[in-house]
Amino acid sequence: MKKLTHTDSKGKLNMVDVASKPEQERTAKAEGKIHLSDETIDLIRENALKKGDVLTVAQVAGIQGGKRTSELIPLCHPLAITKLDVKAELEEDGVRVTSFAKCIGKTGIEMEALTAVNIALLTVYDMCKAVDKSMHMEGIRLIEKKKSNI
Repeated sequence: MKKLTHTDSKGKLNMVDVASKPEQERTAKAEGKIHLSDETIDLIRENALKKGDVLTVAQVAGIQGGKRTSELIPLCHPLAITKLDVKAELEEDGVRVTSFAKCIGKTGIEMEALTAVNIALLTVYDMCKAVDKSMHMEGIRLIEKKKSNI
């Protein structure tokens, strides 16, 4: 069985020391979806929700959330993110959110990509909750994680 990296020999919480790791270009992609009622999809399409442009606000919120990952998840290292792209696209049965995150660093950026997706989806939920009680999120996952020497 693999050893957990965020615990010490006694099983106590431990932030990994990445000081000796080399700087690498690191990228990650993530996605997720929120299912919505037909009425809610129409309201988003027509930009008729009282809180405003759902897709644009979700994209901005996702970027902001991804940038603050180390403040939200206790053992994440703060990273110098060089690119964070979030797309929220209306589909037949809901909104799909995808993210791409990139940094030059000593540790991965997948948590930032995943956080961006989650925050964008939560923003859609928040903006639509007054009109849709059937919403549910699913399929939040890491699609790809890469690192390469620089």
